Amino acid sequence: MEDARRQIGLNLLRDEDRIVLDRLREFGNAWIVGGWVRDVLSGFSLDLIDDIDIATNLTPDEVKSIFPRSIMVGEKFGTVIVRIGGSDNYDYECEVTTLREDGGYSDGRRPENVVFGQEIESDLERRDFTINAMAIELSGKLVGNDDPRGELLDFWGGEADLESGFLRAVGDAEKRLGEDGLRVIRAFRFLESGEFGLRKLDSDLSNAISSNLEMLEMVSKERIWSELGKILKGQHSKEIVKKMHDHGVLDKILPGVSVNLGVRHCRDHVVNLALMCSSETSDGTELSENLARALRLSRKEASTLFLLHDLRGLELDNSIKSVRRFMATHHDQSNRRMVLDYLSGSGVDIGDFESCYQSIGELRAGNLPLIDGNLLSDLTGIEPGKKLGRLKDWLHRIQVEEDIGNRESLISILDEIRWEERRLEEWPVLSWP
Repeated sequence: MEDARRQIGLNLLRDEDRIVLDRLREFGNAWIVGGWVRDVLSGFSLDLIDDIDIATNLTPDEVKSIFPRSIMVGEKFGTVIVRIGGSDNYDYECEVTTLREDGGYSDGRRPENVVFGQEIESDLERRDFTINAMAIELSGKLVGNDDPRGELLDFWGGEADLESGFLRAVGDAEKRLGEDGLRVIRAFRFLESGEFGLRKLDSDLSNAISSNLEMLEMVSKERIWSELGKILKGQHSKEIVKKMHDHGVLDKILPGVSVNLGVRHCRDHVVNLALMCSSETSDGTELSENLARALRLSRKEASTLFLLHDLRGLELDNSIKSVRRFMATHHDQSNRRMVLDYLSGSGVDIGDFESCYQSIGELRAGNLPLIDGNLLSDLTGIEPGKKLGRLKDWLHRIQVEEDIGNRESLISILDEIRWEERRLEEWPVLSWP
């Protein structure tokens, strides 16, 4: 065990963070712990740094008495979501956790019993990875201090592992992962270090992952998707997914799903999940239902997977008419981006299509049809029903493809298309692709 201490500048603390830390230290002790420490030592900018986590020797009830607006979300395990009044940022929240000394983990997720502690070293010893097991001991008052500082507490070599780019467990890797199955996936999430590259798995941790895969069965599907989603948003998600595959993790969390490792990822986690599954031969309905069960996806996420999976193998039509139909059938720009990212990631050349999309601007009449059913019925004599609906859809397609901006121009086209001479089944509808 190592004990390396040095001064850390704390200018990246928000005003509210300083208030909370100062108030806690009026009644007890408080330390900055976890991701904030890791990210500051890594040199991340403020917009990339996690919200602050605070450890204290005060009990949850004592924390609540200091900050009455706080939410007791996990007081049994020592966790309180602190909210403060009298701040410009009324919605500010931070997590404050009482120092702990855990008992056994019989369910693979939560300790059987929690003993609140007084020693920060004992609390750090029960954490997952060395880079998350550091703390900052504060020096002096923070509010109004132009140069706030603290002392780094690093008993397990976390800073050295940050510098060398290694991910190691605190102490015995088998024991750490055997305590909590979620750590099997969290290990892969913490391989991501953004612009600083990809961390390497310590050999003991790598072996412990492979021998503790059954622990994943004790973790809720929602928690698994939460961690996997964070991995799939990262800059190095493709490389991390391959490592997860090589360790057998994906077979556990996505049973029976064929994983495609040859795709190119983007920064959207749902698109990347769809790309991972793009070699599946099942249709969009079956795949989205399977993944919704395996990961407890939201209805919106499952719907996106359904849409994207049915685009695999698409031969893209780069014509301006196709681009306009794409815009009309995908109203939201974020949905359009997901489709383009999926196609590009799966190997489709979207260059010409995207250039056209970026250059033509939005449709003059928007996405809605210029002619409603009542007017069309008056113009054609067709009674309300399937036939009228199909003709309305055909005109809407023409409106979109030709970018017609007014009703009169569209009405004049009715005579030109000779709808009465063609069978109903031959009438085009507005769709993409």
